[in-house]
Amino acid sequence: MRWESLRKENCSLARTLAVIGDRWTMLVLRDAFLRVRRFEDFEKSLKIARRVLSETLALLVEEGILAKVPYQEKPLRHEYRLTDKGLDLYPAIISLVHWGDKYYAGKEGPPVLHTHHACGKDFRSVLTCSECGEKVGARDVTARTTRKVRSAARTR
Repeated sequence: MRWESLRKENCSLARTLAVIGDRWTMLVLRDAFLRVRRFEDFEKSLKIARRVLSETLALLVEEGILAKVPYQEKPLRHEYRLTDKGLDLYPAIISLVHWGDKYYAGKEGPPVLHTHHACGKDFRSVLTCSECGEKVGARDVTARTTRKVRSAARTR
């Protein structure tokens, strides 16, 4: 399957990866959640080529994940802020960070801790059922296709 064709797949994960599956995009999002907002600050943090950063930010703005907001008029300068659509990526990003902390942090432990404002404690992400509130793991779920998926599969 070609990278460009992911947007056309009848799969939510494939369509998502078409937008945020690139490693630079994920790192830009990481920095956005760490409150990096300005082009130069992304560039400094990521040590990324300006062209690649510009294209990545443009895609995230086009997709409505980041908004380009003016912060200075003379000369006109913009910063990039997470939209509601972008903020909705937080559970996915923090889960990947915590997975990396578990398997790749090394003896020193995680390089960044995340503190919950409400209780003041460092936390680990946990997936819970939206209906009953119980913790959910891969072995606790059965996936089933919708009619749209089944009928699209038959027409191929």
